[in-house]
Amino acid sequence: MSKVQVMDHPLIQHKISHIRKEEVGSKEFREIVSEIAALMCYEATRDLKLKDVKIKTPICEMVGKELSGKKLAVVPILRAGLGMVDGILNMIPAAKVGHIGLYRDPETFEPVEYYCKLPSDCDEREVFVVDPMLATGGSSVAAIQMLKDKGVKSIRFLCIIAAPEGVKLMTEEHPDVDLYIGALDDHLNDHKYIVPGLGDAGDRIFGTK
Repeated sequence: MSKVQVMDHPLIQHKISHIRKEEVGSKEFREIVSEIAALMCYEATRDLKLKDVKIKTPICEMVGKELSGKKLAVVPILRAGLGMVDGILNMIPAAKVGHIGLYRDPETFEPVEYYCKLPSDCDEREVFVVDPMLATGGSSVAAIQMLKDKGVKSIRFLCIIAAPEGVKLMTEEHPDVDLYIGALDDHLNDHKYIVPGLGDAGDRIFGTK
């Protein structure tokens, strides 16, 4: 069953509250989304495996720790997911980046694929799928299924704000994928926007309407 972790770190909560404000402009919004992604990455990688490694400090030799096991990849769901990539790469510079392009049909609200480009060894990596908003869950469920169809077995999902409806669908459709959520909001409105939410994350990141 999926592990669903809602972040309770004070810095994450403070920054999420700030970007919810409608007066926050695109430049500041982008910067803070990146900061939140870095903080969430720190929390979401807490259980990565380590191995002993011999190193030499300026004083003496010692046994230190370094990451072992699978290498990492970050896969944003376009467009808005791009806003989280740099923050994660600041924490894990060696991670590779893939891209999945999906849009929500305005009539059916179902996800439609228009782009998919992944690292060639993605099936051998621990993959972090990122999207600032988990609303209906349709796009995220579809993106993760695309990864599974390409042989990816180890997937985690990071989002800044989620609606209960999206969390329910994700845990039902992908019970083997752990969810890391910055804030769990109340519900979706008739237009499938998260309430209270922060509006359209893609528009606010890129300054579009």
